Amino acid sequence: MAFLSMELADLVKHRPERTEPDDFDTFWADTLAEARAAAPAGLRAEEVATGLTTVGVQDVTFPGFGGQPVRGWLVRPRGVEGPLPAVVTYVGYGGGRGLPHDHLLWASAGYAQLVMDTRGQGATWSVGDTPDDGPGAGPAYPGSMTRGVLDPATYYYRRVFTDGVRAVDAIRTYPGIDAERVLVAGISQGGGIAIAVGALVPGLAGVVADVPFLQNIRRATEITDEMPYKEVADFCKTHRDKVETVFGTLSYFDGLNFAARGTAPALYSVALMDEICPPETVYASYNHYRGPKEISVYTYNGHEGGGGHHVPVALGFAASVTRER
Repeated sequence: MAFLSMELADLVKHRPERTEPDDFDTFWADTLAEARAAAPAGLRAEEVATGLTTVGVQDVTFPGFGGQPVRGWLVRPRGVEGPLPAVVTYVGYGGGRGLPHDHLLWASAGYAQLVMDTRGQGATWSVGDTPDDGPGAGPAYPGSMTRGVLDPATYYYRRVFTDGVRAVDAIRTYPGIDAERVLVAGISQGGGIAIAVGALVPGLAGVVADVPFLQNIRRATEITDEMPYKEVADFCKTHRDKVETVFGTLSYFDGLNFAARGTAPALYSVALMDEICPPETVYASYNHYRGPKEISVYTYNGHEGGGGHHVPVALGFAASVTRER
């Protein structure tokens, strides 16, 4: 592993042109309106016995894309007076919501945490419990990146990003939560979802996007051979006549176009030896981000990014943007 693609001095200035569909905003406004019309926001919650004494855990379900049920965990600190600030967290590629004791950090810092399960994932490194019941059942290789990719209406991430928005809608309705102090956060795929949701939901306190995936997607397929971007390249290798159709669809889901609309304070992180989410793609998103922003750089790290060293940075950022108003 070595430094990829560009020197840091060039990365900090890297702001490539965006490819944006003319109906990008209409597409997303209509998508979210349909989802909200399908089912009202809310969390159905059931207390879970975990043996944990400092946090309480609830197994929750909320309506996502098309009103379809999405699972999650709600983890809250015990003995802390509300209303609490909250963080909605999204999971990395291939993983699901996991187990309750996987998610102790944010509650330990005084937040309520809603962990969103990722539909159709959860079979590789953490368990998931939400099927993908949406359209787009055509050929896909080999995971989720090309599921329904020949049409924006059927593309997999239309459903996932909508689920992410509806997770915020849900937590804002829940008793004991301060709806004005909600952040979104995630690592890799989770960071990409957070950037999208940050652009689609007004009034968020902040966005935490660590080594985010789904940024400058077409360029990523040109500079890395690593999965999951390679799924797109391999699909295009087989479907030679569909290349422009594929990237036309992906432009509706590219983090650069969401970053250009994001206004909540944002904390990014980037690792300069990251072969999965190359630094060139992360900086492209960061440099297009419209709102207040900061970035933590981990020079000699790969896709693990800052790991535990980044935790106090993220907690400090969250505290700064969720102070009671």
